[in-house]
Amino acid sequence: MESKIIQGKSIREWKKQYPLMNKIISTEEVFWTNSKYGKFEDAIKKVSLTEEDVKDAEERLKRFAPYIAKVFPETQKTNGIIESPVVKIPNMQRKIEEMFNKEVLGELLLKCDSHLAISGSIKARGGIYEVLKHAEDLAIENNMLTIEEDYSILDSDKFRKFFSKNSIAVGSTGNLGLSIGIMSAQLGFKVYVHMSADAKQWKKDLLRSKGVTVVEYASDYSKAVEEGRKQAEADPNMYFVDDENSTNLFLGYAVAAYRLKKQLEEINVVVDEEHPLFVYLPCGVGGGPGGVAFGLKLVFKDNVHCFFAEPTHSPCMLIGLMTDMHDKVCVQDFGIDNITAADGLAVGRASGFVGKTLKNLISGAYTAKDEKLYVLLSTLIDSENIYLEPSALAGIPGCIELFKDEAGKKYIENNNLKDKMKNASHIAWATGGSMVPKDVMETYYKKGKELSSHKI
Repeated sequence: MESKIIQGKSIREWKKQYPLMNKIISTEEVFWTNSKYGKFEDAIKKVSLTEEDVKDAEERLKRFAPYIAKVFPETQKTNGIIESPVVKIPNMQRKIEEMFNKEVLGELLLKCDSHLAISGSIKARGGIYEVLKHAEDLAIENNMLTIEEDYSILDSDKFRKFFSKNSIAVGSTGNLGLSIGIMSAQLGFKVYVHMSADAKQWKKDLLRSKGVTVVEYASDYSKAVEEGRKQAEADPNMYFVDDENSTNLFLGYAVAAYRLKKQLEEINVVVDEEHPLFVYLPCGVGGGPGGVAFGLKLVFKDNVHCFFAEPTHSPCMLIGLMTDMHDKVCVQDFGIDNITAADGLAVGRASGFVGKTLKNLISGAYTAKDEKLYVLLSTLIDSENIYLEPSALAGIPGCIELFKDEAGKKYIENNNLKDKMKNASHIAWATGGSMVPKDVMETYYKKGKELSSHKI
Protein backbone atom coordinates (compact mmCIF):
# COMPACT_ATOMS: atom_id res chain seq x y z
CA MET A 1 0.00 0.00 0.00
CA GLU A 2 2.79 2.46 0.93
CA SER A 3 4.18 2.30 -2.60
CA LYS A 4 0.79 2.77 -4.31
CA ILE A 5 0.91 5.77 -6.67
CA ILE A 6 -1.85 8.40 -6.35
CA GLN A 7 -1.62 11.45 -8.58
CA GLY A 8 2.07 10.84 -9.17
CA LYS A 9 3.01 10.28 -5.50
CA SER A 10 3.32 7.20 -3.34
CA ILE A 11 1.35 7.01 -0.10
CA ARG A 12 4.67 7.28 1.73
CA GLU A 13 5.26 10.62 -0.03
CA TRP A 14 1.74 11.81 0.77
CA LYS A 15 2.32 11.03 4.44
CA LYS A 16 5.63 12.85 4.40
CA GLN A 17 4.14 15.95 2.80
CA TYR A 18 1.03 15.94 5.00
CA PRO A 19 1.87 14.43 8.42
CA LEU A 20 -1.81 14.40 9.42
CA MET A 21 -2.34 11.84 6.64
CA ASN A 22 -0.91 9.12 8.89
CA LYS A 23 -3.81 9.49 11.33
CA ILE A 24 -6.37 10.02 8.58
CA ILE A 25 -5.37 6.78 6.84
CA SER A 26 -5.49 4.97 10.20
CA THR A 27 -9.08 6.31 10.59
CA GLU A 28 -8.13 8.13 13.79
CA GLU A 29 -9.94 11.33 14.71
CA VAL A 30 -8.19 14.49 13.52
CA PHE A 31 -8.72 18.25 13.68
CA TRP A 32 -7.29 20.17 10.74
CA THR A 33 -7.06 23.92 10.28
CA ASN A 34 -6.80 25.45 6.84
CA SER A 35 -3.52 27.29 6.13
CA LYS A 36 -5.18 28.84 3.04
CA TYR A 37 -7.94 30.45 5.14
CA GLY A 38 -7.85 34.19 4.58
CA LYS A 39 -9.57 37.49 5.25
CA PHE A 40 -13.08 37.58 3.84
CA GLU A 41 -12.54 40.63 1.61
CA ASP A 42 -9.60 38.94 -0.13
CA ALA A 43 -11.11 35.45 -0.28
CA ILE A 44 -14.47 36.51 -1.74
CA LYS A 45 -12.78 38.12 -4.76
CA LYS A 46 -11.71 34.65 -5.88
CA VAL A 47 -15.28 33.30 -5.88
CA SER A 48 -17.53 33.62 -8.94
CA LEU A 49 -20.80 33.47 -6.97
CA THR A 50 -22.09 36.67 -5.36
CA GLU A 51 -24.47 37.94 -2.71
CA GLU A 52 -26.85 38.89 -5.57
CA ASP A 53 -27.02 35.21 -6.57
CA VAL A 54 -28.08 34.25 -3.04
CA LYS A 55 -30.65 37.06 -2.89
CA ASP A 56 -32.08 35.85 -6.21
CA ALA A 57 -32.51 32.37 -4.69
CA GLU A 58 -34.19 33.87 -1.64
CA GLU A 59 -36.67 35.77 -3.84
CA ARG A 60 -37.49 32.61 -5.80
CA LEU A 61 -38.29 30.74 -2.57
CA LYS A 62 -40.62 33.61 -1.58
CA ARG A 63 -42.43 33.32 -4.94
CA PHE A 64 -43.00 29.62 -4.34
CA ALA A 65 -44.13 30.09 -0.71
CA PRO A 66 -47.90 30.23 -1.50
CA TYR A 67 -47.60 26.96 -3.43
CA ILE A 68 -45.57 25.27 -0.67
CA ALA A 69 -48.07 26.40 1.99
CA LYS A 70 -50.92 24.97 -0.10
CA VAL A 71 -49.48 21.51 -0.84
CA PHE A 72 -47.54 21.00 2.41
CA PRO A 73 -49.92 22.09 5.22
CA GLU A 74 -47.13 21.68 7.80
CA THR A 75 -45.54 24.84 6.33
CA GLN A 76 -48.64 27.01 6.74
CA LYS A 77 -47.53 28.42 10.08
CA THR A 78 -44.40 29.79 8.35
CA ASN A 79 -46.41 30.88 5.28
CA GLY A 80 -44.71 28.38 3.00
CA ILE A 81 -41.16 29.23 4.00
CA ILE A 82 -39.24 26.06 4.90
CA GLU A 83 -37.16 26.99 7.94
CA SER A 84 -35.90 25.39 11.15
CA PRO A 85 -35.41 26.75 14.66
CA VAL A 86 -32.08 27.47 16.31
CA VAL A 87 -32.07 26.48 20.00
CA LYS A 88 -29.71 26.80 22.95
CA ILE A 89 -28.66 23.41 24.36
CA PRO A 90 -27.07 24.16 27.77
CA ASN A 91 -27.71 20.67 29.19
CA MET A 92 -25.91 19.04 26.25
CA GLN A 93 -23.07 21.53 26.61
CA ARG A 94 -22.59 20.50 30.24
CA LYS A 95 -22.79 16.81 29.31
CA ILE A 96 -20.10 16.99 26.62
CA GLU A 97 -17.85 19.09 28.86
CA GLU A 98 -18.06 16.30 31.47
CA MET A 99 -17.76 13.55 28.85
CA PHE A 100 -14.58 14.95 27.30
CA ASN A 101 -13.26 16.70 30.39
CA LYS A 102 -13.00 20.02 28.56
CA GLU A 103 -14.69 23.36 29.15
CA VAL A 104 -16.35 24.98 26.16
CA LEU A 105 -16.02 28.75 26.42
CA GLY A 106 -19.13 30.48 25.10
CA GLU A 107 -22.56 29.06 24.39
CA LEU A 108 -23.58 25.97 22.40
CA LEU A 109 -26.60 26.10 20.09
CA LEU A 110 -28.20 23.64 17.68
CA LYS A 111 -29.54 24.63 14.26
CA CYS A 112 -32.36 22.13 13.81
CA ASP A 113 -32.34 21.42 10.07
CA SER A 114 -33.12 17.93 11.32
CA HIS A 115 -36.66 19.25 11.74
CA LEU A 116 -37.14 21.08 8.43
CA ALA A 117 -40.60 20.52 6.98
CA ILE A 118 -41.26 18.19 4.02
CA SER A 119 -38.14 16.01 4.13
CA GLY A 120 -36.66 16.43 7.63
CA SER A 121 -33.09 17.33 6.70
CA ILE A 122 -30.81 20.13 5.47
CA LYS A 123 -31.50 18.80 1.94
CA ALA A 124 -34.97 20.39 2.19
CA ARG A 125 -33.08 23.60 1.42
CA GLY A 126 -30.92 23.00 -1.65
CA GLY A 127 -32.74 19.96 -2.98
CA ILE A 128 -36.19 21.49 -2.90
CA TYR A 129 -34.86 24.82 -4.18
CA GLU A 130 -33.26 23.24 -7.25
CA VAL A 131 -36.46 21.35 -8.15
CA LEU A 132 -38.50 24.56 -7.75
CA LYS A 133 -36.09 26.52 -9.92
CA HIS A 134 -36.25 23.88 -12.64
CA ALA A 135 -40.07 23.86 -12.48
CA GLU A 136 -40.17 27.66 -12.70
CA ASP A 137 -37.76 27.70 -15.67
CA LEU A 138 -39.85 25.12 -17.56
CA ALA A 139 -43.16 26.88 -16.84
CA ILE A 140 -41.85 30.32 -17.83
CA GLU A 141 -40.16 29.00 -21.00
CA ASN A 142 -43.47 27.46 -22.04
CA ASN A 143 -45.47 30.65 -21.31
CA MET A 144 -47.44 28.99 -18.53
CA LEU A 145 -46.23 31.21 -15.70
CA THR A 146 -44.92 34.72 -15.03
CA ILE A 147 -43.04 35.71 -11.88
CA GLU A 148 -45.83 38.19 -11.02
CA GLU A 149 -48.42 35.41 -10.63
CA ASP A 150 -49.53 33.61 -7.49
CA TYR A 151 -47.52 30.37 -7.68
CA SER A 152 -50.20 28.39 -5.87
CA ILE A 153 -51.68 27.89 -9.39
CA LEU A 154 -49.00 25.21 -9.83
CA ASP A 155 -51.17 22.95 -7.66
CA SER A 156 -53.44 22.02 -10.56
CA ASP A 157 -53.98 19.17 -13.02
CA LYS A 158 -52.87 21.48 -15.83
CA PHE A 159 -49.41 21.92 -14.32
CA ARG A 160 -49.10 18.34 -13.09
CA LYS A 161 -49.87 17.12 -16.60
CA PHE A 162 -47.28 19.53 -18.03
CA PHE A 163 -44.55 18.51 -15.56
CA SER A 164 -45.33 14.78 -16.04
CA LYS A 165 -43.80 14.99 -19.53
CA ASN A 166 -40.48 15.68 -17.84
CA SER A 167 -38.29 13.64 -15.49
CA ILE A 168 -35.81 14.43 -12.73
CA ALA A 169 -32.93 12.18 -11.65
CA VAL A 170 -30.49 12.36 -8.73
CA GLY A 171 -27.82 10.20 -7.08
CA SER A 172 -28.00 10.15 -3.28
CA THR A 173 -27.02 8.44 -0.03
CA GLY A 174 -30.54 9.17 1.21
CA ASN A 175 -31.53 12.66 2.35
CA LEU A 176 -31.03 14.52 -0.93
CA GLY A 177 -33.02 11.78 -2.65
CA LEU A 178 -35.87 12.31 -0.16
CA SER A 179 -36.00 16.05 -0.82
CA ILE A 180 -35.75 15.78 -4.60
CA GLY A 181 -38.17 12.83 -4.71
CA ILE A 182 -40.90 14.28 -2.49
CA MET A 183 -40.85 17.73 -4.12
CA SER A 184 -40.60 16.51 -7.73
CA ALA A 185 -43.38 13.95 -7.28
CA GLN A 186 -45.62 16.60 -5.70
CA LEU A 187 -45.21 18.85 -8.75
CA GLY A 188 -45.94 15.95 -11.10
CA PHE A 189 -42.50 15.09 -12.45
CA LYS A 190 -41.42 11.49 -13.01
CA VAL A 191 -38.55 10.96 -10.55
CA TYR A 192 -35.61 8.55 -10.44
CA VAL A 193 -33.48 8.42 -7.31
CA HIS A 194 -30.26 6.42 -7.67
CA MET A 195 -29.37 5.21 -4.16
CA SER A 196 -26.00 3.97 -2.90
CA ALA A 197 -25.60 0.82 -0.80
CA ASP A 198 -25.45 2.78 2.48
CA ALA A 199 -28.87 4.43 1.97
CA LYS A 200 -31.27 3.41 4.74
CA GLN A 201 -34.17 1.12 3.84
CA TRP A 202 -36.80 3.41 5.37
CA LYS A 203 -35.70 6.24 3.06
CA LYS A 204 -36.12 4.00 0.01
CA ASP A 205 -39.54 2.83 1.26
CA LEU A 206 -40.73 6.40 1.86
CA LEU A 207 -39.69 7.46 -1.65
CA ARG A 208 -41.44 4.50 -3.26
CA SER A 209 -44.61 5.34 -1.32
CA LYS A 210 -44.56 8.75 -3.05
CA GLY A 211 -44.39 7.14 -6.49
CA VAL A 212 -40.65 7.67 -6.94
CA THR A 213 -38.58 5.09 -8.86
CA VAL A 214 -35.67 4.07 -6.62
CA VAL A 215 -32.67 2.48 -8.34
CA GLU A 216 -30.37 0.65 -5.91
CA TYR A 217 -26.63 -0.03 -6.18
CA ALA A 218 -24.32 -2.34 -4.27
CA SER A 219 -21.64 0.33 -4.66
CA ASP A 220 -21.19 3.74 -2.98
CA TYR A 221 -22.41 7.28 -3.61
CA SER A 222 -20.12 8.04 -6.58
CA LYS A 223 -21.59 5.12 -8.55
CA ALA A 224 -25.16 6.27 -7.84
CA VAL A 225 -24.33 9.77 -9.09
CA GLU A 226 -22.54 8.44 -12.17
CA GLU A 227 -25.51 6.25 -13.14
CA GLY A 228 -28.03 9.04 -12.53
CA ARG A 229 -25.99 11.35 -14.74
CA LYS A 230 -25.81 8.72 -17.51
CA GLN A 231 -29.57 8.19 -17.40
CA ALA A 232 -30.24 11.94 -17.75
CA GLU A 233 -27.75 12.33 -20.61
CA ALA A 234 -29.70 9.74 -22.60
CA ASP A 235 -33.05 11.51 -22.16
CA PRO A 236 -33.54 15.12 -23.39
CA ASN A 237 -36.58 15.56 -21.11
CA MET A 238 -34.72 14.46 -17.98
CA TYR A 239 -33.06 16.94 -15.63
CA PHE A 240 -30.17 15.74 -13.48
CA VAL A 241 -29.61 17.26 -10.05
CA ASP A 242 -25.83 17.18 -9.80
CA ASP A 243 -24.95 17.08 -6.11
CA GLU A 244 -21.25 17.31 -6.96
CA ASN A 245 -21.34 20.44 -9.11
CA SER A 246 -24.68 22.22 -8.81
CA THR A 247 -24.60 25.97 -8.15
CA ASN A 248 -28.40 25.90 -7.72
CA LEU A 249 -28.20 23.43 -4.84
CA PHE A 250 -25.38 25.51 -3.34
CA LEU A 251 -27.40 28.75 -3.52
CA GLY A 252 -30.48 27.11 -2.03
CA TYR A 253 -28.40 26.20 1.02
CA ALA A 254 -26.75 29.63 1.22
CA VAL A 255 -30.12 31.34 1.83
CA ALA A 256 -30.11 29.77 5.33
CA ALA A 257 -27.49 32.26 6.54
CA TYR A 258 -29.70 35.33 6.08
CA ARG A 259 -32.50 33.69 8.01
CA LEU A 260 -30.11 32.55 10.75
CA LYS A 261 -28.96 36.15 11.25
CA LYS A 262 -32.56 37.17 12.09
CA GLN A 263 -33.05 34.13 14.33
CA LEU A 264 -29.91 34.90 16.34
CA GLU A 265 -31.02 38.50 16.79
CA GLU A 266 -34.39 37.28 18.09
CA ILE A 267 -32.72 35.18 20.82
CA ASN A 268 -30.21 37.93 21.66
CA VAL A 269 -27.15 36.14 20.29
CA VAL A 270 -24.67 38.79 19.18
CA VAL A 271 -22.17 38.17 16.39
CA ASP A 272 -19.49 40.80 15.89
CA GLU A 273 -15.76 41.25 16.32
CA GLU A 274 -15.98 40.78 20.08
CA HIS A 275 -18.54 37.95 19.84
CA PRO A 276 -17.23 35.37 17.33
CA LEU A 277 -19.45 32.67 15.86
CA PHE A 278 -18.20 29.11 15.27
CA VAL A 279 -20.27 26.80 13.09
CA TYR A 280 -19.72 23.04 12.74
CA LEU A 281 -21.23 21.51 9.61
CA PRO A 282 -21.58 17.76 8.91
CA CYS A 283 -20.15 17.19 5.44
CA GLY A 284 -20.68 14.55 2.76
CA VAL A 285 -19.96 15.63 -0.81
CA GLY A 286 -19.99 19.25 0.41
CA GLY A 287 -22.95 20.98 -1.26
CA GLY A 288 -25.10 21.53 1.86
CA PRO A 289 -22.39 22.55 4.33
CA GLY A 290 -20.52 24.40 1.59
CA GLY A 291 -23.55 26.47 0.61
CA VAL A 292 -24.38 27.26 4.23
CA ALA A 293 -20.76 28.22 4.98
CA PHE A 294 -20.66 30.47 1.91
CA GLY A 295 -23.85 32.24 3.02
CA LEU A 296 -22.53 32.61 6.57
CA LYS A 297 -19.32 34.21 5.31
CA LEU A 298 -21.34 36.68 3.19
CA VAL A 299 -23.41 37.64 6.24
CA PHE A 300 -20.86 37.59 9.10
CA LYS A 301 -17.59 37.89 7.16
CA ASP A 302 -14.51 37.49 9.42
CA ASN A 303 -16.66 37.10 12.53
CA VAL A 304 -17.76 33.58 11.60
CA HIS A 305 -15.51 30.52 11.56
CA CYS A 306 -16.87 27.45 9.73
CA PHE A 307 -15.60 23.88 10.15
CA PHE A 308 -16.64 20.79 8.21
CA ALA A 309 -17.30 17.59 10.19
CA GLU A 310 -16.81 14.14 8.62
CA PRO A 311 -16.76 10.49 9.70
CA THR A 312 -13.27 9.00 10.18
CA HIS A 313 -14.06 6.51 7.39
CA SER A 314 -15.23 9.15 4.86
CA PRO A 315 -12.95 12.20 5.20
CA CYS A 316 -13.15 13.16 1.51
CA MET A 317 -13.52 16.93 1.93
CA LEU A 318 -10.73 17.10 4.50
CA ILE A 319 -8.34 15.21 2.20
CA GLY A 320 -9.42 17.28 -0.83
CA LEU A 321 -8.92 20.61 0.94
CA MET A 322 -5.72 19.67 2.75
CA THR A 323 -3.97 18.38 -0.38
CA ASP A 324 -5.56 20.96 -2.70
CA MET A 325 -6.45 18.00 -4.95
CA HIS A 326 -10.22 18.27 -4.26
CA ASP A 327 -12.11 15.77 -6.46
CA LYS A 328 -8.93 14.40 -8.05
CA VAL A 329 -8.48 12.06 -5.06
CA CYS A 330 -10.90 9.90 -3.09
CA VAL A 331 -10.69 8.18 0.30
CA GLN A 332 -10.45 4.75 -1.33
CA ASP A 333 -7.18 5.84 -3.02
CA PHE A 334 -5.68 5.88 0.48
CA GLY A 335 -7.16 2.56 1.57
CA ILE A 336 -10.02 4.13 3.57
CA ASP A 337 -13.23 2.11 3.11
CA ASN A 338 -15.92 4.87 3.14
CA ILE A 339 -18.14 2.68 5.35
CA THR A 340 -19.90 4.61 8.11
CA ALA A 341 -23.14 4.62 10.11
CA ALA A 342 -23.39 8.30 9.17
CA ASP A 343 -25.06 7.43 5.87
CA GLY A 344 -25.60 11.06 4.82
CA LEU A 345 -21.84 11.61 5.01
CA ALA A 346 -20.75 8.36 3.35
CA VAL A 347 -19.02 10.01 0.39
CA GLY A 348 -15.61 8.97 -0.93
CA ARG A 349 -14.94 11.87 -3.30
CA ALA A 350 -15.68 15.50 -2.44
CA SER A 351 -17.18 18.10 -4.74
CA GLY A 352 -14.36 19.88 -6.54
CA PHE A 353 -16.66 22.85 -7.11
CA VAL A 354 -17.35 23.26 -3.38
CA GLY A 355 -13.75 22.64 -2.30
CA LYS A 356 -12.36 25.20 -4.72
CA THR A 357 -15.08 27.76 -3.91
CA LEU A 358 -14.36 27.55 -0.17
CA LYS A 359 -10.60 26.94 -0.19
CA ASN A 360 -9.91 30.40 1.32
CA LEU A 361 -13.18 30.73 3.28
CA ILE A 362 -13.36 27.51 5.32
CA SER A 363 -11.53 27.48 8.66
CA GLY A 364 -10.91 23.76 8.81
CA ALA A 365 -12.34 20.27 9.13
CA TYR A 366 -12.36 17.43 11.65
CA THR A 367 -13.41 13.80 11.84
CA ALA A 368 -15.46 11.80 14.35
CA LYS A 369 -15.79 8.07 14.94
CA ASP A 370 -19.18 6.38 14.45
CA GLU A 371 -19.14 5.24 18.09
CA LYS A 372 -18.90 8.86 19.23
CA LEU A 373 -21.85 9.84 17.02
CA TYR A 374 -24.05 7.16 18.62
CA VAL A 375 -23.08 8.18 22.16
CA LEU A 376 -23.76 11.85 21.37
CA LEU A 377 -27.11 10.82 19.83
CA SER A 378 -28.34 9.15 23.02
CA THR A 379 -26.85 11.92 25.19
CA LEU A 380 -28.73 14.61 23.22
CA ILE A 381 -31.99 12.69 23.66
CA ASP A 382 -31.40 12.32 27.40
CA SER A 383 -30.28 15.91 27.96
CA GLU A 384 -32.43 17.93 25.54
CA ASN A 385 -35.07 15.48 24.21
CA ILE A 386 -33.90 16.15 20.63
CA TYR A 387 -33.72 13.24 18.19
CA LEU A 388 -31.14 13.28 15.38
CA GLU A 389 -29.80 10.66 12.98
CA PRO A 390 -26.14 9.64 13.53
CA SER A 391 -24.65 11.82 10.76
CA ALA A 392 -26.32 14.92 12.25
CA LEU A 393 -24.34 14.52 15.46
CA ALA A 394 -21.02 15.16 13.69
CA GLY A 395 -21.37 18.89 14.37
CA ILE A 396 -21.53 18.47 18.16
CA PRO A 397 -17.90 17.56 19.06
CA GLY A 398 -16.45 20.45 17.03
CA CYS A 399 -16.56 22.90 19.92
CA ILE A 400 -14.74 20.40 22.17
CA GLU A 401 -12.00 19.74 19.61
CA LEU A 402 -11.50 23.46 19.03
CA PHE A 403 -10.42 23.85 22.65
CA LYS A 404 -8.82 20.44 23.07
CA ASP A 405 -6.75 19.89 19.93
CA GLU A 406 -3.42 21.71 19.51
CA ALA A 407 -4.43 22.83 16.01
CA GLY A 408 -7.67 24.29 17.43
CA LYS A 409 -5.83 26.16 20.19
CA LYS A 410 -3.41 27.53 17.60
CA TYR A 411 -6.30 28.65 15.40
CA ILE A 412 -7.78 30.63 18.30
CA GLU A 413 -4.41 32.23 18.97
CA ASN A 414 -3.52 33.01 15.34
CA ASN A 415 -6.86 34.69 14.76
CA ASN A 416 -6.59 36.83 17.91
CA LEU A 417 -9.64 35.17 19.45
CA LYS A 418 -8.24 34.12 22.83
CA ASP A 419 -9.77 36.98 24.82
CA LYS A 420 -13.07 36.75 22.96
CA MET A 421 -13.88 33.06 23.40
CA LYS A 422 -15.94 33.56 26.55
CA ASN A 423 -18.30 35.64 24.36
CA ALA A 424 -18.36 33.07 21.53
CA SER A 425 -21.38 31.23 20.16
CA HIS A 426 -20.99 27.70 18.79
CA ILE A 427 -23.60 26.30 16.41
CA ALA A 428 -23.73 22.59 15.65
CA TRP A 429 -25.71 22.23 12.42
CA ALA A 430 -28.12 19.30 12.85
CA THR A 431 -28.64 17.98 9.35
CA GLY A 432 -31.32 15.27 9.68
CA GLY A 433 -33.34 13.06 11.98
CA SER A 434 -36.98 14.01 12.45
CA MET A 435 -38.23 11.57 9.81
CA VAL A 436 -36.35 8.55 11.15
CA PRO A 437 -38.96 5.86 12.02
CA LYS A 438 -39.46 5.34 15.76
CA ASP A 439 -38.14 1.77 15.81
CA VAL A 440 -34.98 2.77 13.92
CA MET A 441 -34.38 5.70 16.30
CA GLU A 442 -34.87 3.34 19.25
CA THR A 443 -32.10 1.10 17.85
CA TYR A 444 -29.79 4.12 17.50
CA TYR A 445 -30.56 5.21 21.05
CA LYS A 446 -29.88 1.75 22.52
CA LYS A 447 -26.60 1.54 20.65
CA GLY A 448 -25.57 4.94 22.00
CA LYS A 449 -26.42 3.91 25.56
CA GLU A 450 -24.45 0.67 25.23
CA LEU A 451 -21.42 2.46 23.81
CA SER A 452 -21.53 5.21 26.43
CA SER A 453 -20.45 2.69 29.06
CA HIS A 454 -17.13 2.40 27.17
CA LYS A 455 -14.54 5.10 26.73
CA ILE A 456 -15.03 6.91 23.41
